[in-house]
Amino acid sequence: MLKKLALTVTFALGAAAPLHAKDTLRYAHFMSAASWQNQTIFEDWATAVEAGADALDVQIFPAQTLGKAAAGYDNAVTGIADIAWTVPGYTAGRFPLAQIMELPGLFQTGAVGSCAFQKLFDSGALDEEFKDTHVLFVHTHDPGHLHTAKIPVHRLEDLKGVKLRRPTQVVGGLLDELGAEPVGMPAPNTYEALQRGAIDGYMLPWESVDSFRLDELTGYHTVFGFYALAFVTTMNKAKYEALSPEAKKAVDDNSGMKWAVIAGKGYDEAGAKTLARLEKESTVITLDEAERARWDAAAQRASDAYIAELDARGLPGTSTYAAVKSYVSECQAELN
Repeated sequence: MLKKLALTVTFALGAAAPLHAKDTLRYAHFMSAASWQNQTIFEDWATAVEAGADALDVQIFPAQTLGKAAAGYDNAVTGIADIAWTVPGYTAGRFPLAQIMELPGLFQTGAVGSCAFQKLFDSGALDEEFKDTHVLFVHTHDPGHLHTAKIPVHRLEDLKGVKLRRPTQVVGGLLDELGAEPVGMPAPNTYEALQRGAIDGYMLPWESVDSFRLDELTGYHTVFGFYALAFVTTMNKAKYEALSPEAKKAVDDNSGMKWAVIAGKGYDEAGAKTLARLEKESTVITLDEAERARWDAAAQRASDAYIAELDARGLPGTSTYAAVKSYVSECQAELN
């Protein structure tokens, strides 16, 4: 009787237990839970991956709740996060070829920039830079513009001595060329720095003015495509390799170009809405033709200096820059 009872209990427990334990992926990013990015880039990605693998659960950790923005890539390397969405340029000097995507004037939309960046990654040109993680997809935002709290900027001379938040050292080089004073910090720190008067303004794409509530502190917006930030969604290598074949396929099916373009288009669409609102509620400044030519010349000098620096270090700066321009042309034809 006891033996029969034990067998019955064992069978019941076995029947109640799942056939396969779920594998959990912790996906970390630094945008708020209420942001469009959290839904479009992160939650929608999680839903798509979970639909492809019954035994996979993706948990989203927004707003730096699983590591600071600047540490995102290393958090994926060490496994603090299984997947991280971050800015390679937040780690100065570590991703020099990837940061070519940040240079001004290469493209006009986030979709085209993201497509070109993904093509660059798929070519193998960045394999060495990202070798410590398993990259899922890369993308850019649409070009970033100049936003100031109290100083309207119409001419280059208006930038002299103005303290501006710069996202990366590469963009800082452009600000130096323009005569401003670059102050480095991740995007989530911009509001507090502006509020304290530590900076006079910042460079961000239109949608980020909304996402980080910076319109509350910013009265002037000068239209000029200063840069486009490069982003990477990347995964801890050991975690990826440990996935079941079904789960790995679900992740692979949601890697690459499709999600690169989804992210880039998301920035374009959100940015267009923010710009339309700011044109009604604040002062949006458009440079005249002669002044824009001066800014373009300064931007090109900064780009040339960065590429020359890469070449001097023995890196393929010139050829990679040329490849990016070629990918941009391809993407413009493919997406338009």
